[in-house]
Amino acid sequence: QVQLVESGGGLVQAGGSLRLSCAASGSIFSINAMGWYRQAPGKQHELVATITSGGSTNYADSVKGRFTISRDNAKNTVYLQMNSLKPEDTAVYYCNVDVVLRIGVRHSTWGQGTQVTVSS
Repeated sequence: QVQLVESGGGLVQAGGSLRLSCAASGSIFSINAMGWYRQAPGKQHELVATITSGGSTNYADSVKGRFTISRDNAKNTVYLQMNSLKPEDTAVYYCNVDVVLRIGVRHSTWGQGTQVTVSS
């Protein structure tokens, strides 16, 4: 079993910053890609940013230049630094980790979600 624990959400004013963390634990052989997704009320689940095991990153156009994804492989943790936050960034943020449980066995695991609210 693999568990993900997210932290760092909260309420912030527009223009402010937050840092999300997501730590994976359990029966982990290795981790491939890690990422952050979000879902705002009445909207579809959308990709925010991903990072591969080699450190290559991908961002949604709406967050490019404002958000930075990073990972600490020794801690099995992925981070999302969010700067210049806008009210439209308000959503529940979920981390996703592509875990290799053993050779040939992979499992996509989701965090419980953390609320980010940006006030105008």
